[in-house]
Amino acid sequence: MTGEAVALELRAAKLPSRALAILIDLVVAWVVYLAISIGLLSATGSLDDAAQAAVAVALFLFVLVGVPIAVETLSHGRSLGKLACGLRVVRDDGGPIRFRHALVRGAMGVVEILASFGVVACIASLVSARGRRIGDVFAGTLVVRERVPVAHLPFIPPPPPWLVGRFSGLDLSGVPDSLWLAVRQYLTRMTQLDPQVGWSLAERLAGDLAECTGVAVPSDVPPAAYLAAVVNERQARDARRAFGGSESGGTYPVAGFGVQGSGVQESGVQGFAVPEPAGSGGAESAGWSGPAAGAAAPAVGEPVRPSYRPAQEQRPDAGAGGGTGRSGFAPPA
Repeated sequence: MTGEAVALELRAAKLPSRALAILIDLVVAWVVYLAISIGLLSATGSLDDAAQAAVAVALFLFVLVGVPIAVETLSHGRSLGKLACGLRVVRDDGGPIRFRHALVRGAMGVVEILASFGVVACIASLVSARGRRIGDVFAGTLVVRERVPVAHLPFIPPPPPWLVGRFSGLDLSGVPDSLWLAVRQYLTRMTQLDPQVGWSLAERLAGDLAECTGVAVPSDVPPAAYLAAVVNERQARDARRAFGGSESGGTYPVAGFGVQGSGVQESGVQGFAVPEPAGSGGAESAGWSGPAAGAAAPAVGEPVRPSYRPAQEQRPDAGAGGGTGRSGFAPPA
């Protein structure tokens, strides 16, 4: 949690990747240490034993302690081994480390890694929930993964054109982030749900969303379409704030449609299909349909409105007979 109360998702590095990074760093450090030691051995051969011991201790502290501390400080937590394994040392709040953090880590590393051959560091990492060794605990740092697989973001289907902009007057400030997340997850997975279960879930989410906004769900709008339209409205507002637009001007690509004022400019994305419960009569029996196929496209700035026809029933629990409908959208052709 940062000082601005922003929660950061830091993926802590696991023990195998950390051990591999430390092994690479130690191999490089020992090669440098041995190379310098051989050079100094010939240069200091005329010194007495005490002087040679002092030079050896100073060289050990410089190469195996001082150099790693300097490297982590200058590279902001990326040593050669960590860079190869895609790891980085950061503070607990996600910020870059400084000299004091690297100094504490390096000093504790002499005992944890060098003196005990890494046994203490391995035990501490296994006990810690986030894989931290004792040096990380005292320094207030965490080793995280920088290279993480990029997940494919699921596509949120756009609402029907005649619903875009209809909920521009809703107050969305009271909707919690957890509800937005639940709505987005439903919209991206509703085609994988059982129609009956999906309909009831959409009704529950729409009811929760309407309770937060203070405006009831329109009776002529299916719950899934209502959710898609409200999410589209939120994205449109975010786009206007990000690109410096106003409520009445500018076109922004949001969920497949360009929002321009109160009108809609279609961007080539097909319509939004709501999974219908078993036995549904489709869009014809649901009581409404979108603009007729082959009709002339509306002018820019002119809202697209549905051709509404009264219906007897739109609930999914209506009787199977009588030809009454139970859902909303007709799937795209």
